[in-house]
Amino acid sequence: MLVCQGQCYRLQCYGNTFTSSTTPKAKRASTANATIVMMATERSVVTRQRRTMSAFEARLSLVLALASQASTVSQRLVMDVASETAKYVFPKRFESRNLEEALMSVPDLETVKFSALKRTDQYEIREVEPYFIAVATMPGKSGFDFSGASQSFNVLAEYLFGKNAVSEKMEMTTPVLTRMAQSDGEKMEMTTPVITKQVRDKEKWEMSFVMPSKYGSNLPLPKDPSVRIEEVPSKTVAVAAFSGFVTDEEVKVKESALRDALRVDPEFQVKEDASVEVAQYNPPFTLPFMRRNEVALEVERKQ
Repeated sequence: MLVCQGQCYRLQCYGNTFTSSTTPKAKRASTANATIVMMATERSVVTRQRRTMSAFEARLSLVLALASQASTVSQRLVMDVASETAKYVFPKRFESRNLEEALMSVPDLETVKFSALKRTDQYEIREVEPYFIAVATMPGKSGFDFSGASQSFNVLAEYLFGKNAVSEKMEMTTPVLTRMAQSDGEKMEMTTPVITKQVRDKEKWEMSFVMPSKYGSNLPLPKDPSVRIEEVPSKTVAVAAFSGFVTDEEVKVKESALRDALRVDPEFQVKEDASVEVAQYNPPFTLPFMRRNEVALEVERKQ
């Protein structure tokens, strides 16, 4: 025991280290030192563990990281597929005039913007806003020859899905347009529909995809020289809808019926040298009676 100014301290000896059971400062210093030693020991252990990680453990860690990343990508893909599928599972409908048209449906995709000026039991008069299209000339004399149409469709689809100067994938639109054209080369329209037109003097047809409106005139340039971009100006058209599969014979029948009906229209008449344009809104797996097709003729008001 040591006595100093009336205060008594008990000293205990542990090796070369002396501690006091009644000295707070000494206790705190000892605890702090112990903590520092413990942290240093843990870092040393972790460092040794990292240095001694086996090749198997490294491969396992990589596999787990890749699996986690793949799971995240898969979830995004599933969500994207579900979102795109919903556009076809839950389609939208145009205003119908009869039972046949009431059964028709179109994918919930962007389409050409228009306002209806007039509706009759046989046709509708539309004021169509300007839009841009990607156009490809189809081989063969028929606008709806399977081989020629498929060839042109594939070329346009490749452009839409990334075969362009910036490798950008653009959204699908409706319809696909097919139309007969003047020999001087009228402009055409892909969004939905696809447009196909015939160059009469050359006995060729052209198919068009309406482009997504968000690009305006700033569309990426096609890599394929057979694809060209055109702007379709505002126009007034008469449109008659029909279901089923599109054939050259069916188009001729529908065009003839539309021209006959417009001859007695008190307000509108077919423009001179107007050629028929066919719009197809649905993917190939759509049932025939649910398909929406349209024949259209450009018209003008009577003087």
